[in-house]
Amino acid sequence: MPIDWTPLRKLVAECDSFALTTHTRADCDAVGSELGLLYALEALGKRVRIINADAPPEHIRFLDPEGRVEVLGEGVSVSEVHQADAHIVCDTSAWGQLGAMADVIRTTPAQRCVIDHHQSGDDLDAIVLKDDTAEATGRLIVEATGALGVELSPKAASPLFAAIATDTGWFRFPSVTPTTYRTIAQLVEAGANPSDLFQKLYDRNTAARVRLHGRIMESLSLEIDGRVAFGQATDEDFDATGAAQADTEDVVNRLLSVEGVEVAVLIAAMEPGLTKCSLRSRSVVDVRPVAEKFGGGGHAKAAGVRYRGTIAETRTALLAAVKAQLQAQA
Repeated sequence: MPIDWTPLRKLVAECDSFALTTHTRADCDAVGSELGLLYALEALGKRVRIINADAPPEHIRFLDPEGRVEVLGEGVSVSEVHQADAHIVCDTSAWGQLGAMADVIRTTPAQRCVIDHHQSGDDLDAIVLKDDTAEATGRLIVEATGALGVELSPKAASPLFAAIATDTGWFRFPSVTPTTYRTIAQLVEAGANPSDLFQKLYDRNTAARVRLHGRIMESLSLEIDGRVAFGQATDEDFDATGAAQADTEDVVNRLLSVEGVEVAVLIAAMEPGLTKCSLRSRSVVDVRPVAEKFGGGGHAKAAGVRYRGTIAETRTALLAAVKAQLQAQA
């Protein structure tokens, strides 16, 4: 449903300083949304800081050439964050995804606001500005910028373009609508360079990243008559290739490209006894309930969860849940 931005306009009118944050292991939509909102608020004369629980992954740091994304505990104290008049959480409304920033937001005396496009979420005791039909939070930030009467700047255009482009698989996912392209046109007119952004996002892979992707694809296994594809990234894979957690991004979509596959699942080791699972669907199968069963969430076509268990245990649990979902939707 379209968002009524009146509460945001009221919040901006009442407050002079803002602290923006997003989920841990931020992706382009998260960081791009934060940066786009920061530049919009600063254009209105507000004092704004972006403070996250961790630093953006190395491969997307080019989106923040001014170094505006700060990290809690690295020169930024909780008391400093609490000095803001308002906190705005972008691209998530789940306590479990905020990392160390969750306790900061829970204990803040400031007003709270959430701008998000995910279906799943918690009650953050905040103003909630959510459209779960939107293809990316970045698109909502473009709307918010207009609602605040701010012209898109070149500095905001690039990260917001990246936010929308990456969350739509460079405009190939079913979430893309005519509104997507109209928004993208605005961003290009404001200064975003699509070819340059694509090159920086997808044509700068490290050797470690490429090797990790190869090992993940080698691990491919098909289940339920080829309808479900599983891939994995073990501790051994990370050690052997020298790759990082962030290097698993987008591989799940390659698993989904296998002919006949309706659901793809990528399981990556995070720490002893904890895995990160990405689920994708290209059929009518809704993977969000699968993720929610284990405390995760997301969208019908794209969801994720952190599972307490080994990769083998995670695979067994998710396979059973995916099978049940396939049967429920048959």
